Amino acid sequence: MKIRIKRSSQAATTGPAEAGRPTAKARDEETPYETAASWCVLIVVWLFATTLLAQNYQIPSGSMKKTLLVGDHLTVDRSTFAPESGWMPLAYHREPRRGDIVVFRKPVADYPNGQPEYTILVKRLIAVPGDRIHLHNGVVYVNGVAQAIAKEAQETPAFDPEYQDEFPALLPTPQSPHGATESWAVEIASHIENGELVVPPGKYFMMGDNRHNSLDSRFWGFVPRENILGRPLFNYWSFDTPDGHQEKTGLGDNLAWMGHVALHFFSDTRWKRTLQVVR
Repeated sequence: MKIRIKRSSQAATTGPAEAGRPTAKARDEETPYETAASWCVLIVVWLFATTLLAQNYQIPSGSMKKTLLVGDHLTVDRSTFAPESGWMPLAYHREPRRGDIVVFRKPVADYPNGQPEYTILVKRLIAVPGDRIHLHNGVVYVNGVAQAIAKEAQETPAFDPEYQDEFPALLPTPQSPHGATESWAVEIASHIENGELVVPPGKYFMMGDNRHNSLDSRFWGFVPRENILGRPLFNYWSFDTPDGHQEKTGLGDNLAWMGHVALHFFSDTRWKRTLQVVR
């Protein structure tokens, strides 16, 4: 005589030990607390990455043409040039080198609204502490060696060729500054030896690749080491943007620009420059 035992569907599929567990559907549903916790983790990771490791900057001027163009949006590595720290022993650190493109805080303040503002700039590092530098016929010499112009650099007519191309043979003075800041016009003479500018300890000399259209260390002096923030890694988005656009800060200007970007996103995005490595 055969005896058939009919099990309930729940018992047949889960067994006695699993009969009291929540179903798969119930397990997949997050509580509001779990959702909030997930978002908090993402926000913390994003803030850590953008504050300590990388940050985004937009190129505002043509001083680095055509290496960098107005409207290029850069992801900047902020960890390599940062001071070494014990809590992050595996991070790679090194000192800035000649030829690096660096992001730094301008060493002198601007006063657009009567209040001091230290502009964030992007230039090429030309000379490090101890280097001797001068320009002759527009050619940069570092420690007596002529430096090649960056491959992508653009040459435009100089607005002050005697000062820009023969630096520092023609010294700026408070009476005839040649566009230099007053503080630099007073200080520069103390760093001249045998017609060359000697970079002091803890300071760096910066220039734009588009040398004739670049306000750089020739005009406001050396950049202290602590002002160097990082180095650009790649261009994550490049949009055709006119020179001087960032000077328009009014609400109407911003709304008009947002509309322009929305309408011309595909046509004015420089697709060949997007995700391009910066060198």
